[in-house]
Amino acid sequence: MSDAAPRRPQAVLFACSHNAVRSPMAEALGRHLFGREIYFASAGLRAGELDPFAVAVMDEIGIDISKHRPRAFDDLEDDSFDLIVSLSPEAHHRALEYTRTLAVDVVYWPTIDPTVVQGSREQMLDAYRGVRDGLEKRIKELLGWHAFGSL
Repeated sequence: MSDAAPRRPQAVLFACSHNAVRSPMAEALGRHLFGREIYFASAGLRAGELDPFAVAVMDEIGIDISKHRPRAFDDLEDDSFDLIVSLSPEAHHRALEYTRTLAVDVVYWPTIDPTVVQGSREQMLDAYRGVRDGLEKRIKELLGWHAFGSL
């Protein structure tokens, strides 16, 4: 038996419904945390429009996603991912279908869609912050981030 740690993936795809909120946030967090050590990308079932609240809460922690261009699975130029992390039920089904003939691990992180939250601007931003912070924590745990503190 080996006590070796599991091998860290070299290429990770985050997938959600529109590639407009959750998956671009996860992609940007991954890049911020791991730089060029791991390749990160994101896609959705459909390409939506980048959400301004997602841009705002990422900007709060010094990450600019304003240039992100949402894309669909069909727009991916490369399918050589080691891991696909799906963030919505629909994306999880699509990821399983997408990888049917590929040797790719797929994990499902149920992640609320903050666009459905209603209330004041601050309440809505809090929902996006919750998604951002939850994704940051999960990415660190999944990929073995051992730094103290947050971004």
